[in-house]
Amino acid sequence: MSAILDKVEINGVEIPLIFEEERLLPIVSMQVTFQYSGSLADGEHPGLAKFSARMMNEGTKKLGSTGFAKALEEKAISLSSHSGTETFVFELGSLKEEFDDGIKLFAELLKEPNLTEESFKKVQTTTIGSLMRKESDYDYQASLLLKKSLFEGTPLERPADGTVDDIKALKLSDVQNFLKNHLVLKRAIIVIGGSLSIDEAKAYAKEALKPLTVGEVEPLPFFEASEKSKTSIEVKPTEQAYIYFGSPFNMRVDDPESYKAKVAAFILGSSGFGSRLMEEIRVKRGLAYSAYGRIVLNRSSSYFSGYLQTKLESQEEAKKVVLEVIDEFVKKGVTQKELDDAKMFLLGSEPLRNETLSQRLSRAFNEYYKGLRLGFSKKQLELIEELKLEDLNEFIAKHPELLKLSFAIVTDKK
Repeated sequence: MSAILDKVEINGVEIPLIFEEERLLPIVSMQVTFQYSGSLADGEHPGLAKFSARMMNEGTKKLGSTGFAKALEEKAISLSSHSGTETFVFELGSLKEEFDDGIKLFAELLKEPNLTEESFKKVQTTTIGSLMRKESDYDYQASLLLKKSLFEGTPLERPADGTVDDIKALKLSDVQNFLKNHLVLKRAIIVIGGSLSIDEAKAYAKEALKPLTVGEVEPLPFFEASEKSKTSIEVKPTEQAYIYFGSPFNMRVDDPESYKAKVAAFILGSSGFGSRLMEEIRVKRGLAYSAYGRIVLNRSSSYFSGYLQTKLESQEEAKKVVLEVIDEFVKKGVTQKELDDAKMFLLGSEPLRNETLSQRLSRAFNEYYKGLRLGFSKKQLELIEELKLEDLNEFIAKHPELLKLSFAIVTDKK
């Protein structure tokens, strides 16, 4: 059966519940997502959401990190938390026969996480070490530089992990307050599926989330990408130039024409070999091992971004080719062959993207979260199959903002 949308009432709050039953394997998986609780909610403490998620992976105060991990391992239960730009997520999975214990451990974690000074110092030390290693990851540095250019003056310009100084400035009380305000029922969305009934799914959800307070949720803000084209350069001791580029893309995540954006992005840069950027930059000119571009549609932002690496002496030529490729793409559109090839791949690879229960539940969640009806992805494929060349090229021509490119380059002085 396909995923369905239902709801479950917990402590007087109706929480959306996405469910799919699958009895092929005796497993159950559950995901609980808290809205507007990712890095956008960091406030005055960049990196706080991701740091808080790492703290929730330290187990309960009663069992500690090692004891909690052992309790999970003994039953082959997986339970982890992570944070993105917009959301804070817990993922729980196990064999059906062990899922009762998994739910109990999850509820204990939500009730009394291991928020001690000892675990705080441990996470702080490992996070700082990770950030220090990223100082020599020039792909990472170039991507941060691009985000800063596109979203200057907004929370999106800051690194989601924070900086070394940000993490050094954090206090345990900051984490406690963040979790208290964000792990609340009004922000929750539940996704659960596997070898169980809808009634069992609701019972599990109630038991897991009953420790949470009602709380509040505010609307998720939307941030426009900058239309000011500029080039930002950061000098590092590197033998390659790391070039990231991006521009605004005027479309919201629930736009009915988003399927056209998917096809356009595939042809321009997200399909690997065969894409315009790859063909012009690698195949024809040999300027880079790879070149990539995609359209990002989130609830909080929408933009186009891409990247490549090239020799230091080829830096300006590569930048020029990117500008030329995107200019021709917007002004002249695509060919019938490019459209046919895109359709063949997107339609033909669909079964591979829909094989597992986890993939299907993830897709159903994304449809709901983006404000689309469940099953929209199937309808989108039908629209792609029927898409005509003139309609796609008309759509591309309506987005000249793609030409307002900004570049972020990490390169050597020479």
